[in-house]
Amino acid sequence: MAKHGKQYRAALKEVEKDKEYSIQEAVEIIKKMNYVKFDASVEGHFNIKYKSLQNVRGVIQLPHGTGKQTKVLVFAKGDKAEAAKKAGADYVGDAELLKKVQEGWTDFDAVVSTPDMMKDVGKLGPVLGRKGLMPKPKAGTVTTEVEQIIKQLKSGRIEYKADKTGVVHFGLGKLSFEDDKICENITSAFNVIMRDKPSDAKGDFVVGMFVGSTMTPSLRISTKELRK
Repeated sequence: MAKHGKQYRAALKEVEKDKEYSIQEAVEIIKKMNYVKFDASVEGHFNIKYKSLQNVRGVIQLPHGTGKQTKVLVFAKGDKAEAAKKAGADYVGDAELLKKVQEGWTDFDAVVSTPDMMKDVGKLGPVLGRKGLMPKPKAGTVTTEVEQIIKQLKSGRIEYKADKTGVVHFGLGKLSFEDDKICENITSAFNVIMRDKPSDAKGDFVVGMFVGSTMTPSLRISTKELRK
């Protein structure tokens, strides 16, 4: 088992093991614990209790973004390609771009495709599927409204899904954000996950929620407070 360093162990002393913190308390402590010199990410971990974990997935638009620069690739032709470029897509193209990705290039964070391109984009499953980047109609990334989805992706839109252990992980902003903006991002994320709760899910859906930063311990959040 890996041993934590001296700074991590010092940070751990700030956390009461069995306490459930309010979001405001947690954010203050996480910032106090931080010992790295870079702008660390705030990370959320949601423990889900549901029989069909593959159905625990959705889309969240964080009100204050993630603080990360999202590189967007768009497969489109003609007018839609021009619209994508004007909307700020980092990479736009068709045949040449398809070939580049097929050869293993993945220097991007999100992929959008117009419907007419999906016949060819679907062949990129071995590359895009492995990284969870395949465009999907339900996620809104297969669309003719390329300007709208690019704007969303650039401003804090994230896709989430539960892993095989029933935990949903994703970034909730940066430690440099003002406290109230981090709190709003956390609250928004919780509300969306609860809104997306499957209709046949019985009892508590989110059975545990933890927030930390890239290099610090995580704190358990009081979901009772968030449900009010």
